[in-house]
Amino acid sequence: MKKHDLIDLLVLAAEQGASDLHLTAGAPPMMRLNGVIKPLAEGELSPEDTRRLVIDSLKEGQRAKLENEWQLDFALQVEGIGRFRGNACYVSGAIEANFRRIPFEVGDLKSLGHSPMLDKWCDERAGLILVTGASGEGKSTTMASMAQTIAKQRSVNIVSIEDPIEFVHSHGRSLFNQREIGSDAHSFASALKNALRQDPDVILVGEMRDTDTMQTAITAAETGHLVIATMHTNDAPSAIGRIIDAFPKEGQQFVAAQLAWSLLGVVCQYLLPRSEGGGLILATELMTTNSGIEACIRDRRLSQIPGLIQIGHGDGMHTVDDSLIELLIAERINLMDAMAHARDPNFVKEEFQKALKTQRKGWFTGLLRK
Repeated sequence: MKKHDLIDLLVLAAEQGASDLHLTAGAPPMMRLNGVIKPLAEGELSPEDTRRLVIDSLKEGQRAKLENEWQLDFALQVEGIGRFRGNACYVSGAIEANFRRIPFEVGDLKSLGHSPMLDKWCDERAGLILVTGASGEGKSTTMASMAQTIAKQRSVNIVSIEDPIEFVHSHGRSLFNQREIGSDAHSFASALKNALRQDPDVILVGEMRDTDTMQTAITAAETGHLVIATMHTNDAPSAIGRIIDAFPKEGQQFVAAQLAWSLLGVVCQYLLPRSEGGGLILATELMTTNSGIEACIRDRRLSQIPGLIQIGHGDGMHTVDDSLIELLIAERINLMDAMAHARDPNFVKEEFQKALKTQRKGWFTGLLRK
């Protein structure tokens, strides 16, 4: 195939509006456009092609790490296009890579599609906020938007720990220190422990991956810091359960009590194709820690949490099904995609059909009055 330069491919993908570029041996360069994988250019990449495209984009230390550890997370700045988060790894002996585009600017929480509750959390002085969802569901964007909101509205010291740094923040009214795993710190756990010595008010944790990071984050939230962290889980009970289960059985009750006291809430994210085409739209599930949720976490009755979210509208909570129904009524997503992401697909379908009947009845009554 024609020899492509990585920058050329990234520019082409950005011009198409793609969110990701994939380089895989034996396949043409591929892009993810509106959630769907499509060819970006013709001709298959050979193992030599993918190796050249990836290795030429790395610094010397990054090359060594990829060769030694067989995988690498990194960031790449492209003049005039922006930043990309890269992941390279070995697959069947060949180097493969994914590059995700990071927007120049982060929208505010409302424009991203979030509840006003997240703005309220940004005003909190202490506690733990979890932003959860599967890979590629916009967790980093939400955390960056929350950080931006805090930096604009408050005069605080914000320390972020990321792998790699994606959105580069300006200080605003706040002091903003961004540390990258691999170049500024060896691990999330060690960086987080060190962050507590940096006089922080707000700590951002790119991902809670291990027990040490989880324990330090919870302790930081308990001791007067606002901690915002991401996790790869599909709902609030799973996030809470993963944290508790990460600890030895003899320590789980103590961790559950710590978490019940320090957790402000969980927002879980899902990105769905817009019904009119041209991009993705956010659906969320939001849990805030009221007395009922706190008791469930402390007693590890996590299976009861979805029911408490469902009846927790007065405390700002909503289920993913509530969010999906709202988007369906506004004609922003289609029913098939909504049901694929629903906790209770039949409930979503029935409530949507009821809403349509009510709308039609109101329209017909309006005609009769005319």
